[in-house]
Amino acid sequence: MIYLDHAATTALRSEALEAMRPYFSAAFANASAAYRAGRDARRAVDDARAAVARAIGAQRSEVYFTSCGSEADCWALMGVARANPRKRHLLTTKIEHHAVLHTCQALEREGYAVTYLDVDGLGRVSPDAFARAIRPDTLLASVMLANNEVGTIEPVASLAQIAHAHGVLLHTDAVQAVGHIPVDAGALGVDLLSMSAHKFGGPKGVGALYVRDGVRIDNLIYGGAQERGLRAGTENIPGIVGMAAALTLAVDEMRETSAHVASLRDALEGALMQLCGVRVNGDRDNRLPGHLHVSIAGADTAMLLMRLDMADIAASAGSACTSGATERSHVLAAMGRGGAQEADLRFSLGRENTMHQIADTVTVLRQILKR
Repeated sequence: MIYLDHAATTALRSEALEAMRPYFSAAFANASAAYRAGRDARRAVDDARAAVARAIGAQRSEVYFTSCGSEADCWALMGVARANPRKRHLLTTKIEHHAVLHTCQALEREGYAVTYLDVDGLGRVSPDAFARAIRPDTLLASVMLANNEVGTIEPVASLAQIAHAHGVLLHTDAVQAVGHIPVDAGALGVDLLSMSAHKFGGPKGVGALYVRDGVRIDNLIYGGAQERGLRAGTENIPGIVGMAAALTLAVDEMRETSAHVASLRDALEGALMQLCGVRVNGDRDNRLPGHLHVSIAGADTAMLLMRLDMADIAASAGSACTSGATERSHVLAAMGRGGAQEADLRFSLGRENTMHQIADTVTVLRQILKR
């Protein structure tokens, strides 16, 4: 199989699997237990927390483990809103992941007001529009660091400065960014940041939320005193250890990997642009290194994806969370691309891909379009 859907998920790295393996068997103790085996398990969680914190420029006390990036997004918004009930307005964008958008809609049903910002044709948020949308009762803004469909990187550091000048907290969904581009929570100036292990070679079922020291956040899950009393539930020790191992490797290898996937992306883009009716979506100058999202005039998305699959090539139209939807992406609609008769394809490349695979993909796609 030629796998070109790394934005949906990545293969578990062998090094992460080896780091996880003891915690499925011999080192199986509960990290909350007081005896030696429990203390050893607790040490593994603490070491992993420190490693994740180093990778994103945070303090160990600012990292909380979750079950996934979606939980981290939901917790960031729900937790801050409920811990700070005097302000009832939130600010986000129309191109966020549904974990953010659906949480905002749930808060609206609880009486909160939410402003959904437009983006331009490249998928970029305007800092000026962001500033104008802030109200006296705005508590929190949530703007993703990099879009999961078109790959556009947002000006989050500038937005954080604007937010803080108005006394507003800023959360960023960095699920697509962490492990792929440099992410420093302190340099960005964000108050909360979400990530997910399976996007950078870690296991599924584990993520993390960065919460800047001093930010008030309420529980999303109640029960025991895990995660310093803020997120109940027995820790997924194998997942946590695997997440830390994979993220450490991703950060250490980031420069080399980014150059590799960017060269593959550019080769694929150059070849596709020679085909009739192909348009690249997103900001080509400021995007994730492995992302390429294109629209092809007069073609059908479902047909193209089916034919690629028959040729053993895995790609997507956009977010894996909406793969069963029949309408075009909400991201493309927000960018003003929602009405045309076009097929949409997202290719997201990883370190395992080769230039030979790119050439084979282009050959297959040309043959499909000729039919």
